[in-house]
Amino acid sequence: MVAGTHSALQNRVTPAGEVVSDPGRGLLMGNRGCLHHPDRTLGTARWRTKAWICCTLNWRDIKRDPMPPGRWTALFFLDEATSLAAGHRPCAYCRRQEFLAYAGAWQRAAGLTQRPRAAEMDTRLHAERLVPGTRRQQTRPALAGDLPDGVMIRHDGVLGLLAGGRLLPWSFGGYLDPLDLGAADSVELLTPPSSVAVLGAGYQPLLHPTAGAIRVVG
Repeated sequence: MVAGTHSALQNRVTPAGEVVSDPGRGLLMGNRGCLHHPDRTLGTARWRTKAWICCTLNWRDIKRDPMPPGRWTALFFLDEATSLAAGHRPCAYCRRQEFLAYAGAWQRAAGLTQRPRAAEMDTRLHAERLVPGTRRQQTRPALAGDLPDGVMIRHDGVLGLLAGGRLLPWSFGGYLDPLDLGAADSVELLTPPSSVAVLGAGYQPLLHPTAGAIRVVG
């Protein structure tokens, strides 16, 4: 549990990887190391480690400062599909079962003989999530019909979740009314390829309730 603040800090992450200010907290929290100054504003760095993790909001009812001096910067996501698109993976400590499920799906997708280590996945994800030498998210062209449910895409300028063959527009408060999407429609894929493969191998991400009763399938 993260202690509240009187004003919105710059620690809300969009599927496009932007870290912005918004009063909402979403369903999950993340960490990339300490990104803030003593005055609780962000510097230019957007990571201090390759281990971009996605954590539970409430850990044993412990209240934590979202920006403790010199330690870590709490980041917040609408849901797990958002965090995966931004390049994060489940925390191996506070979300142990989800981490094992994610690593197991990675193993199946890659045809490995054993589950990969966290550091191995972090190295691969770090190479996939950013345009080399920049802080910009690396996106890729794709056809909607070639992608598993649970990925984040952009189509005709609308960013959203692919679920049940439809595009659910993303917002800080949740998903909006679904839009029709054809299997042959060209889209911009935001979710890194390794996490796309994990979703395709059956990993079930935690979705915001506004995604409705759509079952995410691989």
